[in-house]
Amino acid sequence: MNSISVRALLVRGMLAGLAAGVPALLVAYLLGESKVDSAIAYEDGHSHDHGVELVSRTLQATGGLATGVLIYGVALGGIAALAFCVALGRVGGFGPRATAVLISLGALLTVYVVPFLKYPANPPAVGDPDTIGKRTTLYFLMIALSVLLAVGALILGRRLAPRLGNWYATVTAGAAFAVVIGVAYAVLPAIDEVPEGFPATLLWQFRLTALTIQLVLWTGFGLLYGHLAERLLVPKAASGQQPD
Repeated sequence: MNSISVRALLVRGMLAGLAAGVPALLVAYLLGESKVDSAIAYEDGHSHDHGVELVSRTLQATGGLATGVLIYGVALGGIAALAFCVALGRVGGFGPRATAVLISLGALLTVYVVPFLKYPANPPAVGDPDTIGKRTTLYFLMIALSVLLAVGALILGRRLAPRLGNWYATVTAGAAFAVVIGVAYAVLPAIDEVPEGFPATLLWQFRLTALTIQLVLWTGFGLLYGHLAERLLVPKAASGQQPD
């Protein structure tokens, strides 16, 4: 793959991430903001120090939310596009569309779901401000471990495939990934800072919404980017003709 193709795929990845960010933004606004408002109301009702509001809540829920989600989509779309360039033709015999979907699924699992199961998202009023540095460090450490172990599992699966076959090599690599991640879950410290009396239903709904946002973002990206990559790399397929 030449530098022109990589550049074109990178641009398409960023555009696909931006486009996928739009439905994710709608989910975040329609489902998530009400949960944030409820958490803020709980915090205001149980705190005597309200501080100074530097940015209005209205701006946070509109312009701030849109900026954060869309920039997040563009950035991750670019990173996923680079991963696509590395994976294309090296992961089985998958074409551009299937590779894009696999990259999206892998990113969703390794970058979000695996860290989420150990350190789930929390709404306002949940978490001690004095431990925010520690919590942030642990979360990003969990992301780094998940990504590195996923890469290691891929390498292990490829090396075992000639001896075990693709199916058993994949199962073995997946099991190894699960075992090591389980050890990481057990070794890394737990964080339990939910204040007494915080509504359990609100906490669950907020976390479920956060997971839904990511699912919408990565599903949209995988489908759209697969289409754009297919049109670029297999132009005859885009016109309805069979490639040579």
